[in-house]
Amino acid sequence: MGSHVTHGGLAIGLAFAVSLTLVLSISPTSAHAATLDELQQKVEDSSQAYDEASQRVTDLQQQISDNQTRIDELEATLPEQREKAADSIRTLYKMQQGTPGLIELILSSDDFNDFISVIEYLDVIQSSNSDTLNELVATQEELDSTKAELAQQLTDAQTQAQAASDALDDAVAARTALEEEIAAQAAAEEAERQAAVQAAADAAAAAAATTESTDTSTDSSSSSSFTTESGNSSSVETPSDDSASTVDWQSNKDTFVSGWGARIDSYLAGSPLAGYGTTFAEAAWAYGVDPRFSPAISTVESSKGLYCFRSHNAWGWGSVSWSSWSEAIWAHTAGLASGYGGHLTYAAAKKYCPSNANFWYSTVLAEMEKI
Repeated sequence: MGSHVTHGGLAIGLAFAVSLTLVLSISPTSAHAATLDELQQKVEDSSQAYDEASQRVTDLQQQISDNQTRIDELEATLPEQREKAADSIRTLYKMQQGTPGLIELILSSDDFNDFISVIEYLDVIQSSNSDTLNELVATQEELDSTKAELAQQLTDAQTQAQAASDALDDAVAARTALEEEIAAQAAAEEAERQAAVQAAADAAAAAAATTESTDTSTDSSSSSSFTTESGNSSSVETPSDDSASTVDWQSNKDTFVSGWGARIDSYLAGSPLAGYGTTFAEAAWAYGVDPRFSPAISTVESSKGLYCFRSHNAWGWGSVSWSSWSEAIWAHTAGLASGYGGHLTYAAAKKYCPSNANFWYSTVLAEMEKI
């Protein structure tokens, strides 16, 4: 009797294990993978476009400021230069009208040297007054040129500001689309997983129905938990994949970085990674990654960077070493984006920690919820 019950339990357990294997082998479809790759690339491209356009706006604003300062300086000197130029014009006119001719200068001079001195004196006066006029003309030309350049810069600044705004809209839209796609993928995984669990329960019930036994414990083996030979109960964990639901991708970059940077700094306070909240947030924005994902993994894998098996490697990330925390944070966040969808999902957990995906998923999620 006992032997019969044991074989029946093993048959049911085997049926359940087969279905459980299907659960653990679930992976994103190629269509989902292609879509995620495309969205991830769009996130990175739009983020880069926003940063470049914003930098051009900043550069143009500095040029506009410099040119406006120069315009103010030139306009401040014009009244005095115009007055000097008017005096010079009057002097030159008087010289042209009142200066004796060459023959009269020769006749009125005591000697040739005196004649030369008079000529040089008149030339100095004329040259000085001509320089005053030329200075006014040059100032006016520089003023006109600078004003024209300023006008063009203002137009360019408006164009680049609009480009930055459009890029920001694209970035927000791409991040939102990426999050929605990941959520849809996670929901599909969960549905398949639940279906597999139900199939396992159905298979166990069918096996129990064909097993003849008078032991009433056999009847209970049709549930989603099964009894092993040691008497321990084992069940399937089915964590929900909604870890990205509290991240608002509709805000602009500055708001996103300042808000999440402060929250991550609070979470990492007192650890080797303390003070790097802004770095985590900036990298998360750039790659469309849940800003809590990398900090939470650092806690699970190294107690927030306290116990690293490689230099600045707080995430158990292969056998990589980095020269600084900033370099490491950017590299790890980029890796989460390219290899794990940038958000905590059960599929990502199976890839990051295949030997203990359930535990890893649950502990990372618990840490993310603290941030």
